[in-house]
Formats: sequence, C-alpha cells, structure tokens
Amino acid sequence: MNPKSTVSQIKRLIGRKFSEPDVQNELKMFPVETSEGSDGGILIHLKYLGETHTFTPVQIMAMLFAHLKDITEKNLEMAISGCVIGIPSYFTHLQRRAYLNAATIAGLKPLRLIHDCTATALSYGIYKSDLLSAGPTFVAFVDIGQCDTQVSIASFEVGHMKILSHAFDRSLGGRDFDEVLFNHFVAQFKGQYNIDVYSNVKACIRLRAACEKLKKVLSANAEGPLNIECLMDETDVKGFIKREEFEKLLSWLLERICIPCNKALADAGLTAEKIYSVELVGSGSRIPAITKLLTSLFRREPSRKLNASECVARGCALQCAMLSPIFRVKEYEVQDSIPFSIGLSSDEGPVCVGSNSILFPRGHLFPSVKILTFQRSNLFHLEAFYPNLNELPAGASSKISCFTIGPFQGFHDNKARVKVRVQLNLHGILTIESTTLIEDHVVNSVTTGDDHSNSDKMDVEYVSERVANGVEGSTSRQHESSQTSVDGTRKDKATRRLDVPVSENLYGVMSTAELSEAHEKELQLAQQDRTMEQTKDKKNTLESYVYEMRNKLFNTYRSFASDREREDISRSLQETEEWLYEDGDDETELAYSSKLEDLKKMVNPIENRYKDVEARAQATRDLLKCIVEYRMSVDSLPAQGRELMMRECNKAEQWLREKTHEQDSLPKNSNPVLWSSDVKAKSEHLNLICQQISGSECSPNQEDRGEDK
Repeated sequence: MNPKSTVSQIKRLIGRKFSEPDVQNELKMFPVETSEGSDGGILIHLKYLGETHTFTPVQIMAMLFAHLKDITEKNLEMAISGCVIGIPSYFTHLQRRAYLNAATIAGLKPLRLIHDCTATALSYGIYKSDLLSAGPTFVAFVDIGQCDTQVSIASFEVGHMKILSHAFDRSLGGRDFDEVLFNHFVAQFKGQYNIDVYSNVKACIRLRAACEKLKKVLSANAEGPLNIECLMDETDVKGFIKREEFEKLLSWLLERICIPCNKALADAGLTAEKIYSVELVGSGSRIPAITKLLTSLFRREPSRKLNASECVARGCALQCAMLSPIFRVKEYEVQDSIPFSIGLSSDEGPVCVGSNSILFPRGHLFPSVKILTFQRSNLFHLEAFYPNLNELPAGASSKISCFTIGPFQGFHDNKARVKVRVQLNLHGILTIESTTLIEDHVVNSVTTGDDHSNSDKMDVEYVSERVANGVEGSTSRQHESSQTSVDGTRKDKATRRLDVPVSENLYGVMSTAELSEAHEKELQLAQQDRTMEQTKDKKNTLESYVYEMRNKLFNTYRSFASDREREDISRSLQETEEWLYEDGDDETELAYSSKLEDLKKMVNPIENRYKDVEARAQATRDLLKCIVEYRMSVDSLPAQGRELMMRECNKAEQWLREKTHEQDSLPKNSNPVLWSSDVKAKSEHLNLICQQISGSECSPNQEDRGEDK
C-alpha cells in the first residue's frame, strides 16, 4: 500500500557501511530513499506524519523489537525486558553490538545473542533421548533462510551440546530463488505484454510476492501458473513454468549450497559418514532439488522433524528460560564457537599466543576467559582486531575495539605485573572483564634483564568458563607467595593488588548519549503510533455507528422515533458520512469523538425508549411477583402488621396499574411516563417497608432464594 515508507530486510543492513558492494546491491531493491551517513553508515529517509525523518538501521531494528515487545506484553499481560535474540553466525562484533543497541533502544535487556543454528540445535538436542551411548552424536544443521544459508555441525551428549563449526553464504537464500523467477517473468512479460516491470515499484513488489507463492507451489507440484490482475498499465498478466525448468534456472545457485556444507565438515574435522543426522530448516529449504543435493552430499536424506520456520525462535525461548532466574529448566549446557579468529595487540606489538599471534582462534568455544599478564609501569592500550581478513565477509572491517588500561594510581615501582582478564562473553563479544595491578616487594635483591622483541612479552592463563542454565563457573591458578632460586636462596614477597580502570573505545557503535537520544525518539514515535491507532479506532467507531444507526432508524427504532426525529438524525448521519470521506478523512481523535457524541445525543432518546420497553416489562413482572409473595406471607404476622403490609401492597399495585394505563395510552415515539427505573425504585421501597413491618432482615424474595440455594 505504501512501499516508499516500508522497510524490510533490515538485518542485511545493520552494522554495515553504505559503500560496501553487497550493501549497494541490497539498496537497489529497496523502495525507500537512502544515503551515506557522516560515519560511512546507512541512513534511511522515510516520510512520517507529513515530515521526512532520517533513521539508521539500528533505529529501524529497534522499532521492530519494540513492536514484538508490545505484542508479547499484550499476549502475556505482563511487562517484559529479558530476551534472547537469534543472529546469523557471520555477524561481526560491530553487527552484534548494533543488535544490542537496538534492543536497548526498544527497552529490552538481551540475556544472550545466540547464533541461529545454535538455537536450532538447542531446540533439537534438549529433548533428544535417543543419542548414541558410545561417544558424541554429530548432527549437521542446514538453515536456508530468506536471505542467507548457514550450516553448523553440533556434537550432542547427555546434558550437553557443543557447536564444532559454523559456515555460511550470507547472500544465498529463498529470496534469491524468488529473484530467479522474478527475472524470468520480467523478461517474458516485456516480450509478451510490452511492459517494463522494473520501472514500477509497486509492480515489482507484487510480482516478487507472486513469484514467492509460485515457488511454494512448485515445491509440491510439477508445474505452476502465475496470474496477476492489473500488474501495471491496467494489464493483466499470465505465466506458467514447470518445476524442471525452474530447477534448471536455479542450478548455479544450488551448487553454492555445497560450499558451506563442505566447509562446515572440514572445520569440524569430520566426514559425511560420521554425521548421525542432517536437519534441514529455514523458509527457503522446501525446494525438492535442495533435498536431493544434500542427500547426495551427506549420503543420507535430510530430516524435517523440526519446524522449519519456528525452530530458531523455540531455541531462543528455551535459552531465555535457562538464563532466567524465574523458570526451572532441565540442566543443559550450551557451548557455541566463534566464526572468526580474534587477535589482540598492545602498544609494543601483537600479543603473542602461540606462533600465530591469535588470542581466540576460529572455532574457539565460548563463553571463555583468558588472563594475560603484562609488565607495565604506566597506562597502555590494547587493540582487539580480526587478524584473518579472509575469514570475514567481504567489506567487513578488521577493527573491533581499543581498550585503555590505566592510569596506575598509587603505584611506585618501575614495572609491575598487570593481569588483564579478557572474556569472550555470551554474546560472542570480546570484553575486558577486569584489570589488576600486582606489585611485588622482594626482600633480597633481584637482578632483572630487559627483553627486546617485536612482540609484547607476557604470560597467558586460560580460564575455563562454562555456562549451564545461567550459572557461570571458573577456575584460576593460585600464585605462591614465595619463590626459591636455583642456588637455594628463598625470596619472600609481599604482594599488593590494585584495581586498574579500563575504558573501551568501540569502532562504529553508538555512544551512550546517542543511545539515550534514540531511546527518547523511539518513545515519542511509539506514543505517536498509539495516538494514530486510537484516532483510527475512533474514526472506525464513528463510521460503524453511522451505518448501524441508519439501518436501525428505519427498522428496529422506526416506531420509537417521530418523523421529525428521523429526518433530523438521517440528515446528521448523511452529513457525518460525507465529512468522513472528505474533510474528516484525516482528523484528530477529538474531532471524531465530538462528532460521535453529537450523534449519540440525538439517537440516545430513541434508543432509550426502545430498550426500556423490555426493561419495563421485566421490572413490572418483578414488582407484581414481590406483591404476591408479601400477600402470601401476611398470615404469619399479628393483625396490625398484617393490615399494614396489605395496605402497602395494595398501594403499590394501584400505583402500577395507574402508571401502566397512562403509559399504554402514549405512542411509542414519545418519552415514557413510566420508566423501568421508576418500577425498580417502587419495588425497593415496598421491600424496605415490608421488611420493617415483618421485623425480618431479609424479604420473602431473598428467603426463597436462600432456600433455593
């Protein structure tokens, strides 16, 4: 309906630069206006409430998160904040932090960013009871989504799962299969109907939607038709394609699916024969040719036991429950692996860990911690980066972040040991958890020498850290407080530990001030959305009232309205209807409410007359029943009380007879002289008087009800 203000596939843009070739290809299919930001990022220009607003992909993603949060809160009837968000395994640090920022703007607190295939593996493995008894069970997960293909190899044991490898093709998914059909029919319609679909935004959207439906038809049928009325230039188009022809057009894309599958197996150090099962999921996985291809590759037919569209969401929900203190979930350990190697360098050069200067190699399990020990006398910097650019998606930056450690306050020695606790956290993001300065005072003199090299000299301690249902455990080495030299001399040490401040400079990530400003803007936009929704609801209510009253006025309410009333109300209804479709098409909630109240003031008297007929009849029956019951109960009263009660019953009966006679003489379109409320009031008065006479706390009516109970 409004393509130039409708944004989709935002996951493809978040944390990316405008100049990246892949991004430029994405933006060619975007119906909205975009431009490059001052930081090289992407800006999206949208018209909202008559004004052009500029948003970043992070802000758009925050809108989606806020909408999902609203849906969930309405469904659960409670406020929520904690969540687990599924992300592609190929996301870099910048993209992961962009997701966290989007969640913060939306008022969410992510407990974990989890890889899509890891979430799928969790939903598969936590309930799996038929695992191999001897050793781990290896399962391949192939997720062919809307815009990407991800493959992971997971190892399952009782109460534990481990991701051995991740591989991906971030530009191969269901929409690419749709695009093959789209291009095929664009060329066909140009020759057959002389129309250029590319020149019309709405026509492109409608044809792509029709091609997606046709793809699903071809998944279950050998052939399928395509029919669209008035695609463009008032032209109806028809097309037809066989599955065999479609698969031939797809052949070059299908071959690419094998690449991440083979890479995942190689990185896991496994052969296809060792794979116990292949689980095929994702919205783009239903094409029969894909099943044949994977059967040939893994030498077994892929399984479709998991819900292809919901498996990631189910895994996220399970992980969220495991990390939440509120829910009790089966003990199950989840260990994921990083898709890209991460290195660390200091002011003096690369931080050496082994021969390749990589701190966390590709495939390293996380969450995990390493403790680095440096010899430093003053403030220094550590730079986190991706050392192997060939592992990264094309166009991704190698920079991650820069940490400033220091200054060292209250420190007097020339050099001291600085222990840096580097963590690869649950989100797959590298952080420095803490930094401690350790100052040793040795009793006897010690000779030290200077080491000169191109790399930073330091010690590394690996700390195992596992997370099972939100409980973290770690082990670290304890250091002796004394040492013995080669000649047997004992050197006693007095150790002083100081916490050292750490600050982090994140590349390309929103600052705290920018996050706060974006959060405020999101709240304002959400309030405007609510106002617009309320206005739309009020407009619809007014429109419905006009049609409903027009129908009732000449049917249900006809005998209860005078000719003049009908004419006046009919005229007002007609005027309101015309106003709704002309000047009132885009008005405020107050204007619609005011119009509705004006109409109700005219209609309510007639509606009240109609409704009171039935209510008055019921109230009359209740009063007569009350009179009969009191008359039947007088035998148990003394003479004086009996006479008083009979008199009150006779008075009430006489009043009712006179008023009913007077009411029956009036036409239905005049206001009643006897309302149902008058009859109810008379019943209450009679009950009160008779109770006083009988000296009982409850009327015969109530006693009867009590007996019935």
